[in-house]
Parts: sequence; structure tokens; C-alpha cells
Amino acid sequence: MEPRIQYAKTADGVSIAFWTLGEGMPLVSTRAMGGASHINLLWQWPEYRAWLERLAQKGRLVGYDLRGYGLSDRAVTDFSLDARVADVEAVADRLELDRFVLWGVNDSGPVAIAYATRHADRVSHLVLWCAWARYEDVFSGSRYDAIRSLMDRDWDLFRENMAHATAGWSESEAASRFAWLLREQTTPEVGRAAIQATREFDVTALLPHVRSPTLVLHRRQYPLVGVDIARGLASRIPDARLVLLEGASALPFVGDVEAWFRAIDEFLGEGEEPTAKTEVPVAGAFRTVLFTDLAGSTSMMQRLGDAKAREVLREHERIVREALRAHGGTEVKTMGDGFMASFSSATRALECAIAMQRAFAEYNAGVGAQGLAPLHIRIGLNAGEPIAEDEDLFGTAVILAARVAAKAEGGEILASDVVRQLVAGKGFLFSDRGDVVLRGFEDPVRLYEVRWREDD
Repeated sequence: MEPRIQYAKTADGVSIAFWTLGEGMPLVSTRAMGGASHINLLWQWPEYRAWLERLAQKGRLVGYDLRGYGLSDRAVTDFSLDARVADVEAVADRLELDRFVLWGVNDSGPVAIAYATRHADRVSHLVLWCAWARYEDVFSGSRYDAIRSLMDRDWDLFRENMAHATAGWSESEAASRFAWLLREQTTPEVGRAAIQATREFDVTALLPHVRSPTLVLHRRQYPLVGVDIARGLASRIPDARLVLLEGASALPFVGDVEAWFRAIDEFLGEGEEPTAKTEVPVAGAFRTVLFTDLAGSTSMMQRLGDAKAREVLREHERIVREALRAHGGTEVKTMGDGFMASFSSATRALECAIAMQRAFAEYNAGVGAQGLAPLHIRIGLNAGEPIAEDEDLFGTAVILAARVAAKAEGGEILASDVVRQLVAGKGFLFSDRGDVVLRGFEDPVRLYEVRWREDD
């Protein structure tokens, strides 16, 4: 079934072409995924059409062509942030949408953020895909700046370079089709005016006022918008979730499509709960228990103050939860500056611990530019048969895991001997730390440091 195209009139008199596909929960996108804006032409792209039809199984998709683009009014001169927000308002009002999921894509991220703060009662969830909050943070002095310098001199060359940078430099077929879409969706004059207007976009002051559950979804190797931008967005939006996917394309239907859909399913399937339980503890089941603890959290709170420290702690929570989701871990509980999690597989538990430490190392490498504090966590693991009760775990196996974590330094992973034996032959590197006396245990416990750094 092709999208049904209708029109909505904005407050400043612009006719906006919008379309719907599917039934159920409304999913409103401020821009076609990837940045093009011409639904008739996008629908002719088989991969995009298949991806869109799959997404429509989750609810009623609502999209529209930007003012000046596609099937919307072309004779437009106002591309300001307020004008772009008015487009969303017109479509939502025309369809009489009370509550809906709002998607902000690329340069429409500021539009979605502005709408979500102005109409918090209508936005049930906010999804930001390869998006940003302020133009200067992203594009000043970046690779995009070099590409943008072509805009006034050679529009076709500018369009070709933008298409390849967006679709992925290795995705020649997708980039060629995307370049054609960029050429056909609007005129060079309108395109230049719209891009020029985005230079004024800045919604950084609005980020702390977003009240909708928010997912910041990003591809790590996307060259035009760095991972630090995604992290900055997520750290400034209260309780936002950051999910980083592998790949260099801003087109979600190019590359690892399954990972993209998994992230969306987990987010939208949770209602307003901040974290999903991936498993329910089973009484008597053999589990690997993982504890994390943020080193120096008390001194950090005193040094930064409550508000700034809470912002840093939210980043800590996002990194841990992202790793748990990616490796099938169950968050049993959080203790403010630490987590307790469990796994049915010791291998996945160790892989998760390594992923956490590498993610924190990557985060720490870039915190200086954001003015945030570095984060160093201790991780301890043990395995056994804990007692499951009221979605919590108790018993000796749990207590020992906590004691092991307490012996670790910031940036270290320590594991009991039983964990080491469970993963024997799986390629993990261990360093023998010897027998250690742990509080509450009569006999010394043999501990091993898990080597996770690349130079190990």
C-alpha cells in the first residue's frame, strides 16, 4: 500500500504535503529518515520502501515533505526554526493527534526538540537519529564545512559529496540514488536558503526541559556528526537513553538494519520505564552476577555540585545500560553510583564488562571538550546459584560478587576463579591476582584481573 498524501496549512499559510501509512500508535517524523524530503521519489527506492513498510507494522507512520521540498509549497522563503516547528504543528493538528512518538532526524533534530518542549503533553516519546542541537557544535571546522564550501560554487558537486557522506562512502549505489533524490527534492535556490537557515539553529538551552522519554540513536562512524555530539545530547536531556550502533551511514535502511530495529523496539516497547528487564530471575538458576561501582563518586559530587554531578551520573547510567542491553544482561537493581546485573552466560557477562570499560575509556577521551568529569568504574563478577525473590537476587554468590568489585580499582575488571573456569578456552585474557581475603568470608578467594585494553 502506498502512503496516502494529504495537505495541512501552517500558521503562516504554507501548504505542507504529509502522508500516513499503517495503523495504531502515531509515529511522526520531522524529516524522511536520512535527510531527503520527497515521499513520491523515496517510495521508489526498494530498500527504503521495505524498511518503511516494516516500520509501519509498529504503528501509524506520519511523515511530511519540508516546506519548499517535495510536494509541499516550493515558493517559500522562511526556513527558520519557528517556521519548521509550525510545519509539525500543522500536521499534528490536521490529524488531531493527541499523543504521538516524534522523530527528529539529522538537521530536524532541533525542530523535534523545540516541538517536544513546547508541546510536552503531546509527545509520548522522542527519538533523535543522527541528530544535533546546535549547528556550530557539529559543523564548524568539520569535514562538513569543507563540503558546504562547495554549495555556492558547484551545487551538483556539493550534492554528490553530501550524498556520499550521508549514505556512507563505501555505499556507492545507495549514495548515487540518494544524490539523485537530493537533486530532485528541491531547487538549488531553496536548498541553499534552507541550509543557510539551519546555521541559526540552537536548542541547547531547551535540552534540560525535554520531559518525554528520549532515545538518542546514532551510528559510531557517521562522519558528519560525531559520537561526542550524540553523547552531549543524551547527557543534557533528563533520563535520555543513548544507543550507539556500528556503521557510517545516516540512512537507517543501509547497514545493520536489525540493530536499528532492536533499539527502536526496546525503547518503544518500554512505555516510560527507563530500563527493560531482559530476563526474569529464576529460582535456583545458575547465574553470573556482575557488580559495577563508580570510583570517586562522593568526591565528584562534592566537587561538581549536585546538578552537574547528576548530569555525569546519567551518562554513567546510559553507558552501563547500553552494554547490558547489547549483551543480554538483566539489570537487577541500581545503587545510585553502581549496578547489579545478572547473566545466564559467563561469556556474555565478561563480554559486557569489557564493553563497559571500553565505552567508558572512549567517553573519557572526549569529556574535556564537553566540560564533564571522567568516569572510572570498578567491575566484579562471580557465578553461582543465587536466591531469586521479588525480581532481586540474594545469597553467597551475590555477596561474593559485590566483594570482588570492591577490590577492583577504577578501570579494572576482577573475576572469581569460578568465572575464569567457566570461560576457559573462550579467548579472554586473565592476570592472576592471587588469594585475597574478602570481608565476611573465612577462606581466601582467588581473583583474576580481566585484561580488556587493546594493548593487553
